[in-house]
Amino acid sequence: MIFLNVFIVLLLFVGCTKNIPTPQEREKNLFSLIEKENLTQFDIQTSTFNIFSLQTNLNSCKNKDIKIYIEGDGLSWLSRRTISDNPTPINPLSLKLMNQDKSQCKVYLARPCQYTNSMMCDKKYWTSHRFSKEIISSYNESLDFIKKEYKNSSFTLIGYSGGGAIVTLLSATRSDIDSFVTIAGNLDIEKWTTMYNLSKLDGSLNPADYSKKLENIKQFHMIGSDDRIIPKDIFLSYFSKFDRKDKISFELFKSDHNCCWEEYYKEVLNRRK
Repeated sequence: MIFLNVFIVLLLFVGCTKNIPTPQEREKNLFSLIEKENLTQFDIQTSTFNIFSLQTNLNSCKNKDIKIYIEGDGLSWLSRRTISDNPTPINPLSLKLMNQDKSQCKVYLARPCQYTNSMMCDKKYWTSHRFSKEIISSYNESLDFIKKEYKNSSFTLIGYSGGGAIVTLLSATRSDIDSFVTIAGNLDIEKWTTMYNLSKLDGSLNPADYSKKLENIKQFHMIGSDDRIIPKDIFLSYFSKFDRKDKISFELFKSDHNCCWEEYYKEVLNRRK
C-alpha cells in the first residue's frame, strides 16, 4: 500500500519516463502558448535565484492591483527514485490559467530553476526545500521589484498545486496582499507527507502553520473532487487550523489534479466580474 500511495503521488511529477521533452522543448511549448498573448519575458534577478517571468505591459498599473500567477512544482521527479535535473514543467498550468484572465495587470512567475538557471539550482530546491525560506525570500524580492518598478497598490496571488503553497506563504509574510487563490493547492505539507508515507519536506515551510497570520486575508480555494494527488483532506486539514474562517471560501470542482482547471477557472473569473 505504501508503494501504491507513493506511486500515485509521483504521478504529479510525470506519468511516464519515456519521451520526456527536453528543457528546450518544454520552453518552446511555453512560448507556443503565448503567441497570441501580449506578454513580455523578463527574468527577475534576486539575491538567490533568477525568476523567469512573463508580463503584460504594466506601465498603466500604478495604484492598481497586479495579479501574480505562480507555477506548480513542474518536472521534479523522473521516476519513483530519480530526481529530475531540470524542474521546468511539461504542462505550465499556471500560465494556461493566466491566459484565461483578461486583466491588464498580470504577471506569470515560474518557480526557481524553471526556464532558467543559477548557481543556487540544487535539486533540493524542487524536492525537500521547495517551500524553503530561501524560495519565499526570492518571491518576496520579486514582488518588491515589481512594486518598485510599477507603483501598484497591491497584489492578488494565484497559485496552482505547489504554487498554492507559495502564494499562501507569501500572503502570510506581506502586508500588500489583497487576496489569494489556490487551485489544487498543497496547503498542509505535514498532512500530505503523512497521508502518503513520504519523506518529510524538512527544508520547507508549511502553510498550515501560518493560520494566525492568514485569518484576515481574503482567500479562495479551488479543490478537485477527484484529485488523488492533493485530495480535499489536505485543504480540510489546513482549514481546521483557523479559529476565524470568515475570510476563507472554497469550492469543489469535478476535476482531478491536472484536468480541466482552465475551464473551471474561466467560469470563476466570469462569475466574479
